[in-house]
Amino acid sequence: MRREAGTRLGVAAGLVVAFISLSAQERIDHDTYWRVRQEGTMRSRILRTAQVLTDRYGPRPTGSPNLKAAGEWAIAELQSWGLQNGRMEPWNWGHPGWLNERLSAHIISPVKDHLVAEALGWTPGTNGPVRAQAVQITLPVRPTKDELATHLDKLRNTVAGRIVLVGAHRPVPVTFNDMPERHDESDVVQMMNTVPTRLGVTGQPAPAQPQPPARQPLNNTQLTAQVYEFLRTSGALVRVNDAARDHGQIRAFANNAYDPAGAIPTVVLRNEDYGRISRLLADNHSVELEFDIVNRTYSEGRTSYNAIAEIPGTTDEVVMLGGHLDSWHAATGATDNAVGCAVVMEAARILTAIGIRPRRTIRVALWSGEEQGLRGSRAYVSEHFGSFEKPKPAFTRFGGYVNIDYGTGRARYMSVFGPDTAAAVLREAIAPFKDLGVVGASATSRRQAFPGFGSDYGSFNEAGLPGIHVMQDPIEYDTYTWHSNLDTYERIIEQDAIASAVVIAATVYHLATREAPLPRFSTGEMPKRPGAGR
Repeated sequence: MRREAGTRLGVAAGLVVAFISLSAQERIDHDTYWRVRQEGTMRSRILRTAQVLTDRYGPRPTGSPNLKAAGEWAIAELQSWGLQNGRMEPWNWGHPGWLNERLSAHIISPVKDHLVAEALGWTPGTNGPVRAQAVQITLPVRPTKDELATHLDKLRNTVAGRIVLVGAHRPVPVTFNDMPERHDESDVVQMMNTVPTRLGVTGQPAPAQPQPPARQPLNNTQLTAQVYEFLRTSGALVRVNDAARDHGQIRAFANNAYDPAGAIPTVVLRNEDYGRISRLLADNHSVELEFDIVNRTYSEGRTSYNAIAEIPGTTDEVVMLGGHLDSWHAATGATDNAVGCAVVMEAARILTAIGIRPRRTIRVALWSGEEQGLRGSRAYVSEHFGSFEKPKPAFTRFGGYVNIDYGTGRARYMSVFGPDTAAAVLREAIAPFKDLGVVGASATSRRQAFPGFGSDYGSFNEAGLPGIHVMQDPIEYDTYTWHSNLDTYERIIEQDAIASAVVIAATVYHLATREAPLPRFSTGEMPKRPGAGR
């Protein structure tokens, strides 16, 4: 396990200087902040929580029994710490759950060796070992439906009864200048103050440029479906994709129809193995491969669940914190996002352990369906709050949602959907934690949830509610662990996670106890929802 130098006491360093330079506008409860630090640094349960979510319940694909069991365990754990009203709230996903149970891959000739691969999600298994000659086909660039059909029809006899490498091998150059694993403070400030270039001054997506109507290339979903139909009806046995990542990384996503019946067994092969086979075929060697893939679907997974628990308040207002519990299947989903769930659970544990009595109910949510487009959190927001245009009664009583989902790195700044006054509240609330690396907060007027937002705060923003995005140090997230077969417990940095939990616990406490709720856009200021008319 990787750890930063020093001990847990190191997170508490600088307590004397931590509580200075606060504006008179926000009344900070210094005593409670002190107790949050003490509890979070001296009695952290983060590693234990993350270990259970990864080692015992990982991976956790949406709709899988692993994910449901992880949510039930999390609720029981939260309730053992003093949270109340724990429940699994269902939402209709409409697709079966899926898990890979076994995968072995070998090259049989002209040399014998094992291969490193991951199954593509929501594809079928092989019904026992499959051994066959390998062939490689390439696809045209951005074809229309007719162009692709013409290209593939010529290859039907080529792929029948074969294991098919789809696509040319993609050379991955050596990286001489790695991305930094921590942000300098100046970089954080610059990111915090950068307005997304794709947005206009109103916070709406820039108008789409008119496109010539003559030619209509297939989008990725359409192309994938047409290729699978061709391979299935032509009798291909297994599809092999190039991972196209360095150092054995594999990012295995899903058959985007989420229907195994429409696909054939598919693996994502590490770039180094794919390149080897591709070169052997180019040298006119006869290459024989063998795959044994066992995948299982779960019809009950069509209903998925968000795990919910609360610290009751004295009013009917609510603030929330959360992260997504679902993961991809190539590893155990440690940095994406077991550690984020462990952080928000720890933040809630800290607050119950020190005995707070909030004005507003503090609600923890561990989402499902995030990897499929924020589906779980969007269903929850729609069910409980509605939207600015069609609000439900709880819409006006909502005081903000804090989301963490960017790996194991410590929290560095926050971005809130709302006016500048909302960002000012957050800046002052987190100012005492500058020694932990958190720099400040900024405001955004962007309402587009998906595509465009990377996590569940976007579901709240889209509805016109104050979603708060916690930005973190990248560590190895973008370069190695995000959605990859390297996303395991060993990649978690305990000290960073402890710091994030302390900052989030204090932020949520402040939002739940301050006299007025977090400021929001007024009716005249609220940006239009994407796709809505002017």
